[in-house]
Amino acid sequence: MRPYTTDTTAWQESWDRQQEAYLPDREERFAALLDTVDTVTGGWAPKILDLAGGTGSISLRALRRFPGATTTVLDVDPVLQHIARASLDGRSAVVTADLRGPEWTAALPHREYDAVLTATALHWIEADRLAALYGEIRDVLRPGGVFVNADHMPDDGLPGFNEKRHARSEARRAALYAAGAVLSWEDWWAHVAKDPTLGPLVAERAKVFANHHSTEWTPPVSWHLDALHAAGYTEVGLVWRGGPDAAVAAIS
Repeated sequence: MRPYTTDTTAWQESWDRQQEAYLPDREERFAALLDTVDTVTGGWAPKILDLAGGTGSISLRALRRFPGATTTVLDVDPVLQHIARASLDGRSAVVTADLRGPEWTAALPHREYDAVLTATALHWIEADRLAALYGEIRDVLRPGGVFVNADHMPDDGLPGFNEKRHARSEARRAALYAAGAVLSWEDWWAHVAKDPTLGPLVAERAKVFANHHSTEWTPPVSWHLDALHAAGYTEVGLVWRGGPDAAVAAIS
């Protein structure tokens, strides 16, 4: 295995800052996810699946909060996975699988999990596939386990307000970029390409995503609640709301 020559702590921080330009309340939503895990498991060594986990942002915070926890970070991006592997310790596994098909469950090192957590990742999956994925997630949860998805889920009753809030958020982010306060998504990846360790992985990443044609899809929160009910969860509801974003939780 190639040794890690990159300062992954710096890359984790850089990733966090870049993401926070899009999600100023990012830490708040992470806390809501972990509060939910604590409620369901009592915080006693939960086994967590960090779905579409990228650099392991959720896992890093989960392991700090629950020292006895174990996590599985599942993603398909080789750059983000490299950062995750270099950042996490022996309590975590990083596995490669594509959520666009049901085969992803074969990559999991455990048969059942206490919690499946994901944040701002599943809005690239089309409606029919996402509805099926919700059922597949239920199947990898232990009885009484919890799934939490925090993502762009606008409130059905505030369409005009949501448009105005989105416009103000975009203006604020543009101001941050113009002032050099934070890197944009495009500029962050340009920095990655220059890194001696991560740079060569960018070409691998391009191959992985060459045939990905999904477009961003952000239905209202009611769609997610209905889909989770249809997938057979016993309890479904909101555990967090932040403007046009929300976290829905479902108990298996």
